[in-house]
Amino acid sequence: MIIKGKAHKFGDNINTDDIIAAKYLDSQDEKFLGSKCMENIDPDFPKRVNAGDIIVAGNNFGCGSSREHGPLAIRGCGISTVVAKSFARIFYRNAINIGLPIITLEETKDIDNGDIIEVDLSKGTVNNITKNKLYKTSIFPNFLQEIIQFGGLMNWIKTKKK
Repeated sequence: MIIKGKAHKFGDNINTDDIIAAKYLDSQDEKFLGSKCMENIDPDFPKRVNAGDIIVAGNNFGCGSSREHGPLAIRGCGISTVVAKSFARIFYRNAINIGLPIITLEETKDIDNGDIIEVDLSKGTVNNITKNKLYKTSIFPNFLQEIIQFGGLMNWIKTKKK
């Protein structure tokens, strides 16, 4: 699975309240949540995102609460994947559960806002097309790629039951 898009750069310790403010947690509507994504950090963020774009961040992305609203908001605003130096464990699980691929990459500092990057989940590579730099990361396991392709864990389970 190959994902290509423009990088939107964030720093370290982006918590779930930064991703989606608590005042919106009464909604499960992905598009609505997406329209409010990163509002506390950058109110115009959803307006700059094109479908397929990629969030690039530093350490501990998604720290904070255990709610799935964070990954839902990210996917709802059109982001196709998140590449970060590290993730909070519960955010990682929630992202996979809703079908949002996330990639750990040590060299996120080398990627700038607006760079065009391509992530190949099956080869375990992140290619910064803008800077012509290729990075190796861990290969996304086949069963996780399958969960992503089915749009999340529940859809995957429903398909496997048939």
